Amino acid sequence: MKQILSFLIILTAITGTSKLSAESNNIQRYLNKLKKDTLFTDAVVGVMVMDSKGRTIASWNPDMPLLTASTMKTVTTGIALNTLGSGYKFSTKLAYSGSVKGGVLYGDLYIIGGGDPTLGSRDTLAIPLESLFGKWITSVKAAGINRIEGNIIADNTFFEQEIVPVSWAWSNLGPSYGSGTSGLSFYENLQTITLLPGINVGDTPLIEKSFPYVPNMNYDNRLTTGSANSGIRTSYFTSDLAKTALLRGSVPSGLDSANITVSNKFPHLGCAYEFRNYLYKNGIYSFPEIFEVNQKTALNLENLTVIEETLSPPLTSIINVTNRISNNFYAETLLKIVGKHITGVGSYDSAFVAVRRELERIGVGTKGFSQADGSGLSRQNYVSARFFCNFFRAMKGTNEFDIFFNSLPQPGGGGTLKSVLQSVGQEKYKIHAKSGSLANVRCYAGYVERGGDLLYFAILTNNFSARTAQMQVGIEGFMHELIKF
Repeated sequence: MKQILSFLIILTAITGTSKLSAESNNIQRYLNKLKKDTLFTDAVVGVMVMDSKGRTIASWNPDMPLLTASTMKTVTTGIALNTLGSGYKFSTKLAYSGSVKGGVLYGDLYIIGGGDPTLGSRDTLAIPLESLFGKWITSVKAAGINRIEGNIIADNTFFEQEIVPVSWAWSNLGPSYGSGTSGLSFYENLQTITLLPGINVGDTPLIEKSFPYVPNMNYDNRLTTGSANSGIRTSYFTSDLAKTALLRGSVPSGLDSANITVSNKFPHLGCAYEFRNYLYKNGIYSFPEIFEVNQKTALNLENLTVIEETLSPPLTSIINVTNRISNNFYAETLLKIVGKHITGVGSYDSAFVAVRRELERIGVGTKGFSQADGSGLSRQNYVSARFFCNFFRAMKGTNEFDIFFNSLPQPGGGGTLKSVLQSVGQEKYKIHAKSGSLANVRCYAGYVERGGDLLYFAILTNNFSARTAQMQVGIEGFMHELIKF
C-alpha cells in the first residue's frame, strides 16, 4: 500500500495536476460562498484557477462545457497569432483584363479581395477611405487608364460564400455586431443608413441614403415616426440569401435626420460601387456596371494585369483591436484566415479543423471544447473552464505570447474591462482578461500577474435568472480574490 501511495504522489508531481490546498486558500473559500448564493445556485457555473505548473488553485465545475460569449475570442486570436505570425498582412489587389489604348481600358477593372477586415474601416488602425481610394485611382491613372470601356468586377472568392456561421440566430444577422466575413470586406461590412423622420407621429420615415450603397438592394420599410422624445428604436433584418432587408421600429419626430448602422451582407458590391463613384469624381467619366466574379467570369490572375496591392496593418494591430473592443467581425475573419492558411480553404468547416490541429500542436487537448464561430456570438460554443486554463498555459510557451497577453484588456484600462473593479486600486491591473456577454451569460477568462509568475483563470456563468448587474457583483468579488491570492 505504501508503494502504491508513493507511486501516486510521484505521478501527481510529474503530471502537475495536484490540487494546491484548494480548500484553504482565499479563492476557493470565496467560491464556496458563491455556491450558497441564490444568484449563483440558480445558474450554471464553471470556474477554474490554475498556477503556472498546471496545478489547481480553485475550481467549481471546471470540466463542464458552457457558453463562452466573447471569451471565445481568446482562442481565435491566440490561434491566429500562432499560425500566421504577428507580422501577417492581408492583401487586396487592383487589376484589369484586356488592354489599354489611348487612355481607354478595353476590359474590366477588378478589385480582388484577400479577406482584409480593415479595408475601408473607420477604425484608426486602418487606411482612411479617402487615402485608400486616392491610392487606387493613382494606380489606375499610372496604368494609363482615363476611361473604362468595361465593368468593375468585385472579387469576393477568397473565402467561401458563407458570410455568417450557420449557428447565428436570425436576430443577430441584421445588427452591426452581426456583420460577417467576406473575401472582399469593406467598411467592416457595415452600412450606415440615413433616415428622415416624418412630420407627424405615425408617418413613415424616408430612407435618404446609405453608405456604402449596395446596387439593387431593396428595403422593406416598416418604420414609423414616433413622438419627439421616443428615441431611435429600430430593428434590421437581412441575410446574404437575397438583396432584401426589413426595417422595423420608430424614429422620433423633430430630428432633421437619424443615422443607424447595420450589417451589410454584400460588402464587395458596396466597395465596387463607391470606388466607381470615386473614379467619376476624379475624372474617369465612364459608368461601368458592377459585377461579381461568378456573375461575369471565373477569376484567372494569369489573364489580369495587377496595378496595385494594398496591405492591411499587421496582425498585431488587428488582434489588439479584436480583444480590446471585442470586435466580432475581426474575430470571424481571423478564424477564416486560419482555415485558409492551414487547409487552403477559407470556410468555417476548414477553420474548425485548423483550430483543432493547432491546439494539438501546442499540446492542448480538445476535451471540453466545442466551437461554432470565432467571436462567441453563437450559442453553440461550449467550452470548459479547464480548457481555457490549459489553453492560456500553452500560449505562455509560444513565441507570440507577449503580443497575445498585451492585447487582453485590463480593469480600469481601455476596452471592455474599463468599468470592472472600479473600487479596487492599482493592483487590479494585474488582471489581463477577455469578457463575454450574451443574454443570461457572463464570462471572464485570462491571466493574473503574480510576482514574476502568472495564474490562469476562467469564470463562466450561464442561464442565470438575475440581472447581469447583480451577477457582476459576485464575479468581480471573485476577480478581487484572484489579485489578493
